[in-house]
Amino acid sequence: MIKKAQTLLLVLVVFLFFSGTALAGLTKIGTAAYNGKEYGLIYEDDQNLIWLDYIQPQQPFGVGWSGMMEWAAGLNTPGMLTYKFNPGVKVAWLGSWRLPLTVDGGRTFGYDGTTTAGFNITTSEMGHLFYKSLGNLGYYDKKGNVQEGWAGLKNKGPFVNLQPDSYMSGTEYGINPIHAWDFNMYFGSQGNMWFKPNFMCVALVVCPARVEF
Repeated sequence: MIKKAQTLLLVLVVFLFFSGTALAGLTKIGTAAYNGKEYGLIYEDDQNLIWLDYIQPQQPFGVGWSGMMEWAAGLNTPGMLTYKFNPGVKVAWLGSWRLPLTVDGGRTFGYDGTTTAGFNITTSEMGHLFYKSLGNLGYYDKKGNVQEGWAGLKNKGPFVNLQPDSYMSGTEYGINPIHAWDFNMYFGSQGNMWFKPNFMCVALVVCPARVEF
């Protein structure tokens, strides 16, 4: 009976472990070599996105948003990235490497996730990653109160290099295109106050794809 109970417990633990992994929606599917180093390729299944686990550092004043957009587009140059996928992984590329996108709209600020600026927003690719796939909490809850249990970028999932910084998006602010959207991976906030010419944030890149295991 003891051995049977131990076996059942082991099965339950394994089940919960793999269930948790599946719910997270993030899987490291291999690596990409860039500038002589290997960086993880992380698939987010419910957005059909592959994230490169590399953070492009903040660039000097004047490089700005346009420079980061050019850097991201340059990753699509043949030979710039060399891929090494895990056994059994099949990738159907659906687009090109780019900065993550945000749903553009009027600069309405809010806390309940229904606005384009503020907290608890999951309609942007980085907001979805932060809140849904990684399961982090914003500094404010949906009622505008400081969130109980808030801990910044507590959960990083399979990412190694993800940092609690502000990240550029690839989306301009349509009403005033001299601005562009960003997402803060510490507070969980989304905004569009940065001027594109002096955008002093770091950057992640994503590529739309469908992955089979």
